[in-house]
Amino acid sequence: MTQPGTEKQIDLRERWTLFRAENPQVRIRDAAAKLNTSEAELLATEIGETVVRLNGDFPELLQELHTLGRIMALTRNNEIVHERKGEYKNVEVMNGHGKMGLVLGDDIDLRIFFAAWHFGFAATSESPRGTLRSFQFFDRDGTAVHKVFLTDASDLAAYENLVGKYRSDNQSRTVNVSPKPEKLADKPDAEIDVEGFRKAWAELKDTHDFFPLLKKFGVGREQALRHADREMAFPVAAAAYKYVLEKASETKLPIMIFVGNDGIIQIHTGEVEKVLEARGWFNVMDEQFNLHINQNEIASAWIVKKPTVDGVVSSLEIFNRQGENVALFFGKRKPGIPEKEEWRELLATVQPK
Repeated sequence: MTQPGTEKQIDLRERWTLFRAENPQVRIRDAAAKLNTSEAELLATEIGETVVRLNGDFPELLQELHTLGRIMALTRNNEIVHERKGEYKNVEVMNGHGKMGLVLGDDIDLRIFFAAWHFGFAATSESPRGTLRSFQFFDRDGTAVHKVFLTDASDLAAYENLVGKYRSDNQSRTVNVSPKPEKLADKPDAEIDVEGFRKAWAELKDTHDFFPLLKKFGVGREQALRHADREMAFPVAAAAYKYVLEKASETKLPIMIFVGNDGIIQIHTGEVEKVLEARGWFNVMDEQFNLHINQNEIASAWIVKKPTVDGVVSSLEIFNRQGENVALFFGKRKPGIPEKEEWRELLATVQPK
């Protein structure tokens, strides 16, 4: 008797094999969109061959990734890809609502929200660069949350040990994806206590208090920027990130770049060196850090200022066509240390829209 879902998986496996043969350079995320399926479902068609399904102990697995040594961590959303090489150090998992995690290494710097981590796989694939081995994690709808790729400096034996240790008893090729809940629409502008919101913004003491402030007043992030005092937030050209990255590269100004999705935020801290445009993407192509921005999908950008006990913290925030925040750019700083004046001077040269 055929198991439920088996025929669908056989059909998908055949379509994926044919599609890949006809499009050998295609990325699996793009193939999933073309085949009207999810990346997790495509990956699962290779379970038993080049893919191993992992059990759900993702927080425990991440706490052992330091054994791999040097890896490449990849986090993306629909518009931006953020890749950082380094080691998984100082991993913390906190119990509580949704179970959060932190990775606080000098190179790999993450904020993790495990409620969005539903599927995990260990995958092996061939590429022009040789054999790629990775751990890959996906949201409930099969979209990628986070990936960890081995490098030439990684410990292969440690990887194989972790694959064996966290291998699921269920190695079927069926992945039961489901749509993510629709995000709530912003409340009507007329219902916002704009005066109270602006006053609370002016009284901020820490940048981490900004998200709770939005929740308290029931405003979306871009909606909040529209209602802010102009000295606290103002719109700039959507492509302002190009100017900021180019100037940071020219002046060797260390910056921070935050990119995330529902399950994780990945942060680069340091200089950016080689920046270039290619085929509609704006890229940072450094040895330790790569960033790829799909320029056609960035719809708006804002300069944002938040008061803290260490002085004002300034950022450039960019948004997609759906009004979702897809990246934030800050000057390099740590709590207790004021923002670099060079960063403020750079943002001051970005013209308001």
